[in-house]
Amino acid sequence: MKIIRINSPCFSKKMRKPSKIKFIIIHYTGMQSKRVSIQRLISKRHKVSCHYLIDRSGKIIQMVDENKVAWHAGKSKWKNFINLNNNSLGIELVNRGHRLGYQSFSKIQINQLVRVCLKLKKKYKIKRSNILGHSDIAPLRKSDPGEKFPWPKLEKKGLSIWYVVRKKYYLQKKLNNQKVRSKFFQNLHKLGYRYFSKKNPKKTDTLIVKSFQSRFRQSKINGLIDLECLNISENLARNTKI
Repeated sequence: MKIIRINSPCFSKKMRKPSKIKFIIIHYTGMQSKRVSIQRLISKRHKVSCHYLIDRSGKIIQMVDENKVAWHAGKSKWKNFINLNNNSLGIELVNRGHRLGYQSFSKIQINQLVRVCLKLKKKYKIKRSNILGHSDIAPLRKSDPGEKFPWPKLEKKGLSIWYVVRKKYYLQKKLNNQKVRSKFFQNLHKLGYRYFSKKNPKKTDTLIVKSFQSRFRQSKINGLIDLECLNISENLARNTKI
């Protein structure tokens, strides 16, 4: 696997032990081009970076050593972890993103991502449930990698969780809106999502639901907890090894 090196100065200088690395976080660049994305990722003024960047032709660029903390996740939470930069490896995929004309990810780009993730997962013993999108860990701020990212393909390679499609869902009985919300967010909390209250509704709940939908129900992202979303969350919560 050929890897090109372009060094970013945007990382924490202190080295970390391999045992500290628990997560892989997948992003899109959200910028007009590869060139502009790299300029941002090596800019001392912007103070953002990643460990790896994969362009649309499948070229892999390493920007920060794995034993250093790259600045890619920002303010974030997952399970009992806060500010996931310290415990993660960040991978950026060149894509203009939702603001500039969101693209489907190229086949070779995803194939190369799979190769990188398989290597990192084995090297650091990362659980498949800890391979996440930026929107999973920062749903109030971020929407990447978005609804065009092929999570089912990664799942087939052991690099993501997914759910089993069934004709009959686990939950078919009628539930009032309060119970639906409560059960849905209990399931999400078990999976690792944060930034919500399991009991009390918040104005930002819609962003959490959209984040979940952009990963697990990509055909319909409306921020509403319907029976399909509830049952997908139930399936995941019951069957995922956390």
